[in-house]
Amino acid sequence: MCGIIGYIGKGDAVPLIVDGLKRLEYRGYDSAGIAFFTNGRIGILRSAGKIKDLERIIQKTNIKSTVGIGHTRWATHGRPSEENAHPHRSGKTVIVHNGIIENYLSLKERLTAEGHIFKSETDSEVICHLIESFIRKGMDLEKAVRAAIKEMHGAFAIGIIHEKNPDKIIAVRKDSPLVVGLGNNEFFMASDIPAFLSHTRDVIFLDDFEMAILSTDGLRITDFEGGPVEKNVVKISWNPAMAEKGGYRHFMLKEIYEQPRAITDTMRGRFSLENGEINLDEFSMDKDTLRTINRVLFVACGTSWHACLIGKYLVEMLARVPAEAEIASEFRYRDPIINDTDLFVSITQSGETADTLAAQREARKLGAKILNICNVVGSTSAREAEVSGGGVFYTHSGPEIGVASTKAFTSQLTALYLLAIALGRTHKMLDKETTKTLLTDLIEIPSKVENILSMDSQIEALARELFHANNFLYLGRGINYPIALEGALKLKEISYIHAEGYPAGEMKHGPIALIDRDMPSVFFVPKDRTYDKILSNIEEVKSRGGRVVAIATESDTMIKSIANYTLYIPETNMYLTPLLFAIYLQLIAYHIAVLRGCDVDQPRNLAKSVTVE
Repeated sequence: MCGIIGYIGKGDAVPLIVDGLKRLEYRGYDSAGIAFFTNGRIGILRSAGKIKDLERIIQKTNIKSTVGIGHTRWATHGRPSEENAHPHRSGKTVIVHNGIIENYLSLKERLTAEGHIFKSETDSEVICHLIESFIRKGMDLEKAVRAAIKEMHGAFAIGIIHEKNPDKIIAVRKDSPLVVGLGNNEFFMASDIPAFLSHTRDVIFLDDFEMAILSTDGLRITDFEGGPVEKNVVKISWNPAMAEKGGYRHFMLKEIYEQPRAITDTMRGRFSLENGEINLDEFSMDKDTLRTINRVLFVACGTSWHACLIGKYLVEMLARVPAEAEIASEFRYRDPIINDTDLFVSITQSGETADTLAAQREARKLGAKILNICNVVGSTSAREAEVSGGGVFYTHSGPEIGVASTKAFTSQLTALYLLAIALGRTHKMLDKETTKTLLTDLIEIPSKVENILSMDSQIEALARELFHANNFLYLGRGINYPIALEGALKLKEISYIHAEGYPAGEMKHGPIALIDRDMPSVFFVPKDRTYDKILSNIEEVKSRGGRVVAIATESDTMIKSIANYTLYIPETNMYLTPLLFAIYLQLIAYHIAVLRGCDVDQPRNLAKSVTVE
């Protein structure tokens, strides 16, 4: 949940930047820092902890500057500390960065061989060293930045300043949000509008592969090759909700598109790829505690319950620990059998869901160890888990305004994947190399989600073929059976179409009676051990005149000849396929609801957080 803010103009940069960082605090962070020009040099002040800790350092100085950048960091690579906080410096180049540089190890090795000395544990530091290496080869700042970003793999929003260019800030975006604010003879750049909204309502939203050059002479925007890009200036209204939409038609669509960032923020700082270890501090547990766990109980409501079902599969497959998943409203009324070797995992986006809170309280009273997976810092479920000596795992996916859960769900799946690996390690079911492979697969997920999002126009076209239907069937097997439930729920929630999710193997035990040409069947068809069985289920639907939508893995050349409509997810391990399938089911539901003229963000009879029974 890192935050970026930059300023260039005639004002006092440091208080403007600090104020902007405060307005980004909701994004979550563990350290903060600023960089600023003073007497022809770039000064850097950083601190682990909160912005107030940084302010205490600033108050001891007498800084006057009109150009600067700031950052709030949520740890990815490297523990929270002053040396790992941003900004980072190499020579005369200083940067702040949101995102993950996936190939940082190979870049770091090369740059170290060239004589660069690294001072932090972060992936971000390679960026300033890489830019500096090109400047040393004779390139100017802009060319050096373009050369550097071509060598970086991953997601990044970067702010760059350089001592020989005191009148310039460069902002670069790929798969991580950046917005530019246009003031009166001044410019801002930030990861989100609230950072500077009190100073200007005229903004430009950068798209992927775009670079903004903010200078005392004006603003230029180019592509990564240096070609000029024309951008529209958007006037933000006084309505804060409109500002939060960021130009999207609906909150739900915005939040669907935020998922690469949300997934990244959920995994940020939670593991060490080099060591193949999960950071157990993030679960408020240690190895000795986890070794005592003999059973995991997942409890939640709605979409979060579907995450619980997937968590059950993950824990049993990766850790070989027995697991159960139950709806909170049922759990609290059935006199459950619980002891102190059980880990009770409550999952709630808001942390205020009444039935989940009641179930968590019951489990605590009966002696279970408590872990709360939640998105809202300081929520009731989180506070009560901590008070009871339990743990809280914050997903930090950011505010979710749309009633139909999207990024909260995929962030929960990310958290559960990490929990299952942690249990697998402590129960000696996963060795170091297997764990590193599993974590590498997770690191690649945000870019694979981006690939699916790039297919949005194709998904909308499919929705136009299907939106007149009044009934849908969603079918999956194994770990993707809960995704069938989630697909049906999404469609019901926002389009008011009757839909059912079933295990595909249960189709002949009732649902097959409903099949006809007017009832589309959506199948999740990964290349796993159930693949041949699902193909048989598809043939059963086809033989009865049903229309089949198959969502398969991209290496599947056979499925297109069988299904009426086919969509593909990128290759990944079987445990992460639900996370990729989820993006399709969200977009299908969204476009069908829009075509039917439904209120996507506020569907009838539903509330974002159910705080009463």
